Amino acid sequence: MSDKLINSSSFHLDSAITETGLVRSKLYSTPRVEICDARGKRIGILIVAYNAVSTIAKVLERIPTDVWEQVEEVVIFDDASRDHTYQMAMGLKVLSNLEKLTVIKNEKNLGYGGNQKAGYDYFAAKGFDIAVLLHGDGQYAPEILASMYAPLVAGEAHAVFGSRMMSTYGGPLKGGMPLYKLVGNKILTYVENKALGLTLTEFHSGYRAYDLHALQHIDFSEMTNVFHFDTQIIIKLHHQGYKIIEVPIPTYYGDEICYVDGVRYAQDVFLSVYRYRQTAKSLAVYPEYKEYFVHYPVKESRRSSYEYFKRWIGSNKTVLDVGCGEGFFSSDVVEAGNRVVGVDMIPTSRNANLMLDFVQADLDEGFSEAVMMRLATHRFDRILLQDILEHVRNPENVLLQCKQLLNNAGQVLISVPNVANVTVRLSLLFGRFEYQERGILDRTHVRFFTKSSARRFIEAAGYEILQQKASVIPIELAFGLSPSSPLMKLANSTLAVLTRLFPAFFGYQLLYAARPKPARA
Repeated sequence: MSDKLINSSSFHLDSAITETGLVRSKLYSTPRVEICDARGKRIGILIVAYNAVSTIAKVLERIPTDVWEQVEEVVIFDDASRDHTYQMAMGLKVLSNLEKLTVIKNEKNLGYGGNQKAGYDYFAAKGFDIAVLLHGDGQYAPEILASMYAPLVAGEAHAVFGSRMMSTYGGPLKGGMPLYKLVGNKILTYVENKALGLTLTEFHSGYRAYDLHALQHIDFSEMTNVFHFDTQIIIKLHHQGYKIIEVPIPTYYGDEICYVDGVRYAQDVFLSVYRYRQTAKSLAVYPEYKEYFVHYPVKESRRSSYEYFKRWIGSNKTVLDVGCGEGFFSSDVVEAGNRVVGVDMIPTSRNANLMLDFVQADLDEGFSEAVMMRLATHRFDRILLQDILEHVRNPENVLLQCKQLLNNAGQVLISVPNVANVTVRLSLLFGRFEYQERGILDRTHVRFFTKSSARRFIEAAGYEILQQKASVIPIELAFGLSPSSPLMKLANSTLAVLTRLFPAFFGYQLLYAARPKPARA
């Protein structure tokens, strides 16, 4: 680094810049923190800036000398400012000979969240390990940058959030945070902690540091480009099991222009948490969280298809789980003392490590010859066709091929949705037949069955039916409530009686245990 390195005691600008008075502004005093050795980690500082011509010089000046020495690059992403932020930053780079400073101006305004995405992509593409987010308006203290990235260097966390609510630097009011903002921040943080099961002291600080290797597993594609991006990234990190810790930071409110509409921001935060919970519970699919939607979540309520199938499988069986997905049900089957081979069209299953084998296959026309040869190395006691036949154009082929994979006492366990269910009948009564993300009218269904037509279909494929059941409507999924709650227990028991009396009318799924018919002499 040049001897003209920006630090708290030496800041080289030409007289024209100095005359603006930028370096004479008085800021709160911030204790100096101990320097953190980078330990071979490639650290980048991402400064997001918009119309920051009056503050960007001071932000750079306040970065300690030892931080400049430890980090590999400081990048200012100017988000298409309407003032001379870019020109000012370039002038600082040239006049102060800041070799580690890079200045990039977006051709169009990307928004607060979009600008962050661009910055993280920039550092990730260059193979950096850590990125620290710093604002160009001077609201967050560059003097404590080392405190932000130190836990990441030590491997203690995947994300570090600065919190103004901690008392180390006197708390938020001492730093000038308006009372109404403090109250709003506390309320939002309380709601988010309760909804997500976290215990953060603050959700809404923009001073953050990230392990870039963790961020590469976060899908940014549908995330917002505006201010509640910070909330969405917390949600995703937490959902995916990454460790988040907080460090205290000072609060500073000056005369910088705030571009956040507080009421709109609060609405966006509440909505973002709601959309995540709906998606995670598989009640709806919102694009920014679509990767967390489980198309067929495990049904934990009594008298569900999963309960019947676990009973029919028993233990010490070799099981072929066709359409296993991520293997949530397969893991329960393995836990019960069985051996499982999984088949699905996805490249791999999250629980593939629990299986004897996992085979990728498209079942639309049945098993291919290659798949059949691979599966034929096993002989199965049970073949699970849970919610499979309604998704393929030639389910007859699947049933016929399954007979070749069963051992002499083997059975196929089949579930199909009951299109004659009371909910569909009522919808038709009012002229509605709307496809949905999942359920009986799942938009990916290409075949429909009733109680009588499903039985005829299975028997026509050369099977004899040993047992048949109808599962209870999983209303706990519809309402997003726990099946163990008293209300859901009562509702489930009531529906169970109705389903037993009128299976063709109240049955949600039609369940069959069948075996191949013996060959005639």
